[in-house]
Amino acid sequence: MSRSLLLSLPFLVGGMCHAAEVPPAMADYISGDLSTWINAPRIVAAIQEQNMRHEGLSAADIDEMDTAWRAQVGTSETPIIAPVMGHPLSDFLREQVTQAKGRITEVFVMDNRGLNVATSDVTSDYWQGDEAKFQKTFGAGAGAVFVDDVELDESTQTYQGQVSFSITDPDSGAVIGAITVGLDASAFY
Repeated sequence: MSRSLLLSLPFLVGGMCHAAEVPPAMADYISGDLSTWINAPRIVAAIQEQNMRHEGLSAADIDEMDTAWRAQVGTSETPIIAPVMGHPLSDFLREQVTQAKGRITEVFVMDNRGLNVATSDVTSDYWQGDEAKFQKTFGAGAGAVFVDDVELDESTQTYQGQVSFSITDPDSGAVIGAITVGLDASAFY
């Protein structure tokens, strides 16, 4: 992929992705397989719960948590990372990675602040709110899909394209968080 794309899910479902930007097999996988579980009730419920818990966090609190997460990556003491990795939703995400048989490299769910709710693998940072994967989905509204450039991912050590989706509350239609799915680029060419 030569550049980042901001796509709406109906655009992908309609099969109108330009082949030079998103390989057809990847577009089919995004609009088919991924769309069947990215808005699962358990994902919505976990985001809603964390949004309520994090309601009073300040920017300084978020920075402190992100700094602590980064310091804990690769260490045995992980009081910030462990609850995220041990969240029941993280088990569900790991199941999705396993069922994808190599097509998915990682999955992580973010709350309305861009903080990890659950993740299949440890991410390099806790706060995604300053990154395009969050800003171009959560910030773009319901139905937003952002497909980023294929890059070497530090945490998975694979060339992957990340596809991110805004997650909405099915009752209100409000965007409550986002999900990012890392796709192994070699599986779609």
